[in-house]
Amino acid sequence: MSAVLLLRDIDRAAVANLLGRYSLELRFVADAESIPGSYWGDSEAGLIEAVTYARTDTPLHSVLHEAAHFVCMTPDRRAVLACDAGGDDAEENAVCYLQIIWADLLPGVGAARLCADMDAWGYSFRLGSATRWFNEDATDARQWLVERSMLHTDNYPTFNARQSDQSQPAVHG
Repeated sequence: MSAVLLLRDIDRAAVANLLGRYSLELRFVADAESIPGSYWGDSEAGLIEAVTYARTDTPLHSVLHEAAHFVCMTPDRRAVLACDAGGDDAEENAVCYLQIIWADLLPGVGAARLCADMDAWGYSFRLGSATRWFNEDATDARQWLVERSMLHTDNYPTFNARQSDQSQPAVHG
């Protein structure tokens, strides 16, 4: 097994179903092919409009990260999305937070494993690890998602994509 979870190691249908709740398609390309829309190249996931591209050797954290970019960006950016999700630091933090939340919704994955994979890949957090950042320093990222009606106050996703540049009243329930 690889140092990080690859799509071939997990229930790919569960990942596709999760993304589908946001009207985002998970599309596979052959393992020998280049991944369309990949910002990082190699086996890293790609993102073009409402499609996340991957191979079976694509790391799960990469798919979740790119999908979270799609969900966290404004509708006008989603409409012309091709490879580079852009966004500011606050949005990037929200993306990282959301991908960790999603990991708990996937059978056999969980937040702890995803954080370990993020660390192994090289995500950089000022507290030294994704787990410490998530547990001790990510209040602003969580609040960003709640304010935009993307996360309930109990940390469960609303399964809504961002609707505007402005914060929105939090959805309760």
